[in-house]
Amino acid sequence: MIKNYSKLLLSLVLVLCLAAPVASAKTTVKNDSAKNKSIHVQIVLFDGFDLLDALGPYEVFAAAGMYSGGAVTVELVSAEGKRSVPSGLNGPSLEAKAALDPHLPGMIVVPGASGKPAGNSEDSIPHVLRQTMKTRLPELLKQAFNDKDVTMVTVCGGTLLPAMEGLLKDRHAVTNHLGMPALGALGAIPVEARVVEDGPRFVSGGGVTSGIDTALYLVDRELGPRIANAVEKLFEYEKRGTVWRAEGNEPIDFQASPKAADVK
Repeated sequence: MIKNYSKLLLSLVLVLCLAAPVASAKTTVKNDSAKNKSIHVQIVLFDGFDLLDALGPYEVFAAAGMYSGGAVTVELVSAEGKRSVPSGLNGPSLEAKAALDPHLPGMIVVPGASGKPAGNSEDSIPHVLRQTMKTRLPELLKQAFNDKDVTMVTVCGGTLLPAMEGLLKDRHAVTNHLGMPALGALGAIPVEARVVEDGPRFVSGGGVTSGIDTALYLVDRELGPRIANAVEKLFEYEKRGTVWRAEGNEPIDFQASPKAADVK
C-alpha cells in the first residue's frame, strides 16, 4: 500500500515538473509579446482644446514609454501641421510638432474643447466644436477610423467630433455627462461608464479627468498591468470607474421589463 502511494506521489511530482516549464514558456511568450510592442500615440490639438483632456493622456503615455524602455512614443499634432495651438478659455498654447497622420499605425487621441458648457458664444464648447468641424480634422478622423492599423481614442467632448461626422452611428461611446444626450442624437449608443471600448480600435473616455483613466487602461491593455501600475505609482493615482466593453452577457433591464425580474 505504502509502495503504491509512493509511486503515485512520484508520478504526480513528475507531471508537475513537466508542466511547470510549459506554463513558464507560455508566460514568457506573453511577456515577450508585450515587450516587442511599439506604440506611437498622436494627440490631436485644435483651437480651443481642453488642456487636461490632452495633457492627462500625454503624461500617462510618456511615462509608459519611460518605464517600458521606449515601447511607447507620443507627440502633439494638429490637422494643419506644425503650429502653436491655443487651448480654450484663454488658456496657454501648446506646440503641435507635426501634422496628424491618419494612417500612421498606433493610436490617435482626440481631446474635447474647453469653454462654457452651453450657449453659442465664441467661448462656448458647442461653438468651438462647430468651428473645429470646419477644419480638415473631420476628414482626417474619417480616414483614421477606416484604417485597421489605427486605434481611435476620444476624451470628453472629443467623442462628439467623430459623432458629428457620422462616424459613431450604432457604436457604443461615452462623453462628458453634459454631452450624452447630444451623443445619442448623433447616432451613437451612449454608455454611462468611465471608459467605453467598442471593439479594440475605438475607445472613449467620459469627463475631463477620464482621459487619465483611458490612457492607463490602454497602457494596461497593450503593455500589461505592471507598466500601468508603475505609472499609477509615479502619479500617485489609482484608476477610477468602470471600463465597459461591448461583449459578455447583457444585463436584464428591470425598468423596461419588470416581469423579467419575476422569480418562478
